Order: sequence, then C-alpha cells, then structure tokens
Amino acid sequence: MFQKISQGLLLILLSTHIGCHSQVATAQTSTRKSICSSKLSSAVDAIVNLPTFNRVTWGILVTSENAQQPLYTLNAEKYFVPASNTKLLTTAAALQALGADYRIRTSIYQDGEGIFRVVGRGDPSLKDTQLQNLAQQLRQKGIRQIKQLIADDSYFQGNAIHPSWMWEDMQYYYGTSVNSLIVNENAAIVRLFPQTVGKPLQIRWDNPTEAYRWRVENNTTTVEKGRSGFVEVTRDLKGPILKIDGQLAANARPDKTAIAVLDPIEHFTRHLRFNLAKSGISVARVFTASPSNNNSEVAAVESPPLSKLLVETNINSNNLFAEALLKTLGSQSQKKNQQDTTKLGLEVLQTTLNTLGVNPESYKVVDGSGLSRKNLISPEALVQTLQGMVQSPQFKVFRESLPVAGVSGTLRRRFKDTSAQGFVQAKTGTMTGVVTLSGYVNPPQYEKVTFSIMANQTGKIASVMRKAVDDIVVLLSQLKRC
Repeated sequence: MFQKISQGLLLILLSTHIGCHSQVATAQTSTRKSICSSKLSSAVDAIVNLPTFNRVTWGILVTSENAQQPLYTLNAEKYFVPASNTKLLTTAAALQALGADYRIRTSIYQDGEGIFRVVGRGDPSLKDTQLQNLAQQLRQKGIRQIKQLIADDSYFQGNAIHPSWMWEDMQYYYGTSVNSLIVNENAAIVRLFPQTVGKPLQIRWDNPTEAYRWRVENNTTTVEKGRSGFVEVTRDLKGPILKIDGQLAANARPDKTAIAVLDPIEHFTRHLRFNLAKSGISVARVFTASPSNNNSEVAAVESPPLSKLLVETNINSNNLFAEALLKTLGSQSQKKNQQDTTKLGLEVLQTTLNTLGVNPESYKVVDGSGLSRKNLISPEALVQTLQGMVQSPQFKVFRESLPVAGVSGTLRRRFKDTSAQGFVQAKTGTMTGVVTLSGYVNPPQYEKVTFSIMANQTGKIASVMRKAVDDIVVLLSQLKRC
C-alpha cells in the first residue's frame, strides 16, 4: 500500500500493540515451547539443510549479550545481497551522526521584488499539507502575486536515481527519484474501477492534473462478478506512456497503483503553484535555477524529527526515506561542494559505523535503501551494527524504529500466534532471489539475542524462504539456558 496511516497514529498503535502482546506473551510463558541453547545449532542445521534448500546460499549469525562465542554461525563473514537490510546501516548512521531531533527544512526566500525561491533539502515526508502551510505563511505577509517562482533543487547533487537500480523498480513509487524538492513521495496514484461487464476499467488519478502528463494504453476489461482479477501497470521506456493490462470483476474493489512521477521538479512546482492559488497567490512564471545566497527567508516548514522519519524508513521499509537520509548525511560532509551527495553520504556512513565497531571490510554498499543489487553486506556487519547501537545513547529510538513481530510494519503478518510474536524486532529484506531478516530477540527464558539471517540465490518463491527464516527466529525466541 502506498498511502499509510499518519506517523503519530502509527506510533500510538505500535506502543499499544507491543504492550498488549507483551502481556499476552508473558502470561503464556509457562506453557511455551523451549529449546536448550546447546541444541540450537542442530535445530537450525535441520532447517537450512533441508533438500528443498540445497541450492540456497545461507548466511547466519546469532549472538547473545553474555556469550563469548556466537550461538550459531554459518558463512557469517561472507558477502550477501542484503535487500532492505541495508536500511539498518543507513538509519543507524543517520541517527548517530544527526541525532534523534534533527529536522529537514524546506524554505522560501525572497530574492527581489516579486521574485521568490523555494529551496528543498530533501524532506521525504513533505506533503501538500506542508505546501499549503508555506502558501499561507506568504499570504500572512501580504503577498498576493509572484512574478517569478524559482525552484532550487540543487541541495542534493549527483544522480536522482542510482544507476544500478533496475528499470522494473524505477517505474513505481518504491524506485522513484530522490532529489531536493520532494512532495507526496514523488509518486502519483492511479486507481482502476470496474464497470459493466465487457467494458474497460475506468481510470482515475488521485491528482487529476496527472492525467495530462501521461498517455495511457488501457487494455483492461471488466469481467463477471466473482471472477479472479489482476492488474499490471507498466511504464514505457520511450516516454510518458502507461500500459495497463488485466481484468477486475464487476463487483471487485478498485485497484490502486502508485507510480514514480516523470519529472519530480515539475511535480513539486505544480503542487506548490496549486496551493499558492488556493491561498489567493498568483504565479506568473516558474523556472529552475542554481543556488543564491538565500538571505531573506520568508516562509519555512520542517519535517518531523529524525526519530519519526526512522519509523517510516524501517517499519514500512520506505526506500525514498532511506535514500534521502543517506543524501542528508552527505550534505553534512565537509566536502559537500563535491558533485555526488550519495557518495559523500556513504563516506559519512562508513566513518560513523566505524565508531560503532563495524568492520569496514564486512560490507560494501552503494545506496541507502538496498534497492541496488551491487550492495554486499555480511551477517557479521549487520550484527555488529545492531550490537553497536545497543551501546549507543540512541538505542531506544533505533529499536523503536524496527517492526515488531506479528504487530507492525513489514512484520505485522509474520509470526502470528507463535512464541516470537511481540518478542522480536527486526528489519526485513526481500527481492527476487533474496530474503533477509536481522534484528533483536528477547527470549523470556534467555538473555537478549542479536541475529542476522540472509538467504541468496534462493530459486524459491519468497513465502517459502520467509517460512524457513521465521522458523529459525521462532527457535531463537524459545531459547533457554541448559
């Protein structure tokens, strides 16, 4: 789902569910299954060595806070494609380097009579509500006409889309551009509604102006009630062409797809101009330009604190947020006049992880989200990052940003009615041929456990691999000392 509940509501629900599940789990501790820590290795081996996984490459590291040796290790020092487990490194570094209260500011400056410049600094959380706030601030200052509205998108330098990302990902919201001027997560939502049987599905955009940006090839149809449906929306490599195929039953719910916008700067200025007009401010001309001194700020909005941005990044595995945070790290670099903000962010990330005790040879990353298959991370690096954060004053914030088993985010449907529900907080990672999970377990009968489980070259559907990974984590939640 592209649209999500508010971050504040998410945090309320998260804390409530954690409390409820912890109470239930505590009440059931006396009847739960258990496994001796000395038996863990043979139990995990029995899972990873199943014949169905004979072509899978596994990397696993399990440690506890008091044990001098790992509880389990398999290829822990080897590189794996991590998928979204990369976000653990990004968010840990961002939290350490920037602090939980850090906010990202979007500003409007007055460059001259009737000339205004909007400067974005890569706030991934900015929505139309904040643009309306900016417009109202200008109106309160008596501004009714803008002769020139300048869009300054220069805060982040380098590629807005990483060159190693796959085209099939870049079509959709989770692979959208990451630039300085972001609104509505640089995505547009298209909905398809069934009609009478035999007719094409009706196309509606959440923002009607998007209809003028695309040429749509609608190859869909409405079928009889009760029939199964499917919809595939793809973007043509040649330009602004959407190809829509599939079918929905006449009584089916509408299908919703979030696609990456074509031109994020145009997208931002179009939405800003619309909100200015709603506030009674006309705009004669809009264009982009390079930075100026920005001496006279006349309006500004700020993102939620970093602590809340991390919740969206990790709990919902939001790629845009992760990439924006990596670039934000780069914008703080002393070398920020160089041209590639992502590369600078990666340098800050490595320096920061070094202070947490993460071996710099144990990972090689090229982006902040894990969308690139050029990322290589070992279970060792992930466990060292997780352990390093345990010693950090920021640990509580970091841990609260992780999904809770059977409760929230990307783990809300996993571990239901198992001994792991409510006792595990971990980051997921999935792409074709890759399933990963790394995080923390609090076994009621054992000390705290840190783990990383990585499966590559799986050749299996993701659900099969997740079941095996989850079976291992359930074992960790049942540990006892004996």
